[in-house]
Amino acid sequence: MGLLSNRVKRDEIKAGDHIYTWRAVYTYSHHGIYVGGGKVVHFTGKRDRSSNMDSSGDFTILISNLPSACLTFPDCGFRQPNSRVVLSCLDCFLGNGSLYCFEYGVATSFFLAKVRGGTCTIAETDPPETVIHRAMHLLQNGFGIYDVFQNNCEDFALYCKTGLLLVEKAAVGSSSQASSLIVAPLVALSSFPLQLFKANPVGTATITAAMYCVSRYATDIGVRTDVIEVPVEDMALNLGRVVDPNDEVSNETEDGNT
Repeated sequence: MGLLSNRVKRDEIKAGDHIYTWRAVYTYSHHGIYVGGGKVVHFTGKRDRSSNMDSSGDFTILISNLPSACLTFPDCGFRQPNSRVVLSCLDCFLGNGSLYCFEYGVATSFFLAKVRGGTCTIAETDPPETVIHRAMHLLQNGFGIYDVFQNNCEDFALYCKTGLLLVEKAAVGSSSQASSLIVAPLVALSSFPLQLFKANPVGTATITAAMYCVSRYATDIGVRTDVIEVPVEDMALNLGRVVDPNDEVSNETEDGNT
């Protein structure tokens, strides 16, 4: 386990693992569930073909040289109509990125020492067969409307691994990546006025860094009190996570940035 990311080799991952890969020079990461056989189930945004832009990761980036089909697996890119949960081969999921494994059940001290969110959680994972069942069920039934801050690819993977979802909509979902990029920095920076920083920049910076870590910890799905365990079969009924009727997507092969 590393303090930045947990990079692994392909032969080290197992079915049911939560994997991710960094995009745009470590600006953000894309997450999915490895279901075995070189296949990954993941939650994506919608591609805007008219502008050749792709929001399938957590931020919109320009895509060039989009492949027309995957040469590895004929079912790569499968998704149900009006759903953004996709089955991809590992190669297309990674694109040109490296492979990392999300860590579960980490110690509090280790979690606080992490520089970036979106790499680990204090929450424990369910057995691999349960994780795979959730991922495959959501592949057939969808995971609701994609939202960068409230319902993104990391939220999807976290749910598959733990079965935990937020009770009510919040400003930021269970994604620790979104929290580390938005909530924690705002809490840390707003905790101390500019005058204090000018008076004692080193001390204030140290305390601000500590506040950042504590804020990330408070929003981790493993310690939050506003989450409940929801069976995957009841999720859409209980929480209203239905497919977006306006999201017309087709079963097409995903490119490496999904």
